[in-house]
Amino acid sequence: MLIGYARVSKADGSQSLDLQYDALTKAGVEESHIYTDRASGKKDDRPGLTACLKALRSGDVLIVWKLDRMGRSLHHLVKTVSMLSDRAVGLKVLSGQGAQIDTTTAAGRLSFGIFAALAEFESELIRERTLAGLQAARARGRTGGRKFALTKSQLRVAQAAMANRDTSVSELCKELAISPVTLYRYVAPSGDLRDHGRRLLAS
Repeated sequence: MLIGYARVSKADGSQSLDLQYDALTKAGVEESHIYTDRASGKKDDRPGLTACLKALRSGDVLIVWKLDRMGRSLHHLVKTVSMLSDRAVGLKVLSGQGAQIDTTTAAGRLSFGIFAALAEFESELIRERTLAGLQAARARGRTGGRKFALTKSQLRVAQAAMANRDTSVSELCKELAISPVTLYRYVAPSGDLRDHGRRLLAS
């Protein structure tokens, strides 16, 4: 069975799905088998895509107008298509970048393999740039990573306060300008240090 997926980025009605509908029906997809979303490709929560992926069965072919209608990034696309492949579901892209992908054919699988290699290459480049940036920062006396929500002195105050059973957590959080969730990330209700607290003192 042929299953289609179409998406536009805006939910305000300013963008039309007609062009994608026409391309999908021309490719042989019945309108009742086309799933749609009106949402950014960066959104994790896309009900149409979720329903589409659930509807696919072994031997089906998912057809999209363009590759970017499906995914947030090259890495996400590769992951999705690999999942489809594991379920014996094909993918066919009708136009744009990736139009040569048709995983129901040997040539299409080869094209997808090239995309997969590019995604891995992209991921490795990002990792190398991140490591290089951290090394350069350390060489200048700066440390990378997320900043702590508390100072060391504030952490000591929090420790002492939490060890006292009469302490009001809400008042303590107001004084430290943090949320209870953040407080408990650093200090246990008993006043003992948690992982974030230990890392702060060791920094």
